[in-house]
Amino acid sequence: MSTETIAPTTQRVPKPKWLRVKLPTGKKYTALRGLVDKYDLHTICTSGSCPNMGECWTEGTATFMILGNVCTRSCGFCGVKTGRPEDVDWDEPEKVARSIKLMEIKHAVVTSVDRDDIKDMGSIIWAETVKAIRRMNPETTLETLIPDFQGNTRNIDRIIAVKPEVVSHNMETVKRLTREVRIQAKYERSLEVLRYLKDQGIERTKSGIMLGLGETEEEVLQTMKDLRGVGLDIITIGQYLQPSKKHLPVKEFITPEQFKKYETIGLEMGFRHVESGALVRSSYKAQKHLT
Repeated sequence: MSTETIAPTTQRVPKPKWLRVKLPTGKKYTALRGLVDKYDLHTICTSGSCPNMGECWTEGTATFMILGNVCTRSCGFCGVKTGRPEDVDWDEPEKVARSIKLMEIKHAVVTSVDRDDIKDMGSIIWAETVKAIRRMNPETTLETLIPDFQGNTRNIDRIIAVKPEVVSHNMETVKRLTREVRIQAKYERSLEVLRYLKDQGIERTKSGIMLGLGETEEEVLQTMKDLRGVGLDIITIGQYLQPSKKHLPVKEFITPEQFKKYETIGLEMGFRHVESGALVRSSYKAQKHLT
């Protein structure tokens, strides 16, 4: 695997055959798309151009993105818009909860953009959203895929207080590439967020990383060791796909055999679940992670 620094390039690595994705179709997908449009909800499935959207939505699952669809951070890998977000929509928790009920979702994943522009960084809306889902969908289990809240434990405590079944925060990449891939984030800060969640009693913590940005196998394994070192339970490992020409280029497409190797090693390290594959994303098959 390449060890060179990420740099803009005009050469594009051709996609291998194992990255072919079927276009989303079917009555269930169409129905769910209609609900999202009707209630003006933002899903990471659409905003993040997720390759599993067709599969997940056809199965009747979706990941909701709260706090709008404009992020205050400008990460080099992410397809979500960056800029100045709109004002917080205080009706959003009820909208999300109502749509989960209409969709009859048994396990919901909630994520958000970063909101470094507001004092609480969105943590109050986060907590209110979980509470609203609980009130309207008492049988629904939850995963919250949270930002780092700049490491502010007061904001993280709001998430801990509403007790999601799974709390996730993504590392995204290895330590050496963090500054280029996640410009406003810090590797050690993300580790400390995950450590704090575990120390405060969250039963299942989770994180995800992308491959193909120029990392080495040794760096991937070190990241996995670092995550186990803070007590992480669940890890997802997937292939980075360039959302547009403005984003970081793909340096390498990782083979299915290499993904399988990481899965085997991860389980040997003691992770409760390891999802490792080219099309794996952080919320892929999330309901399995409750066991």
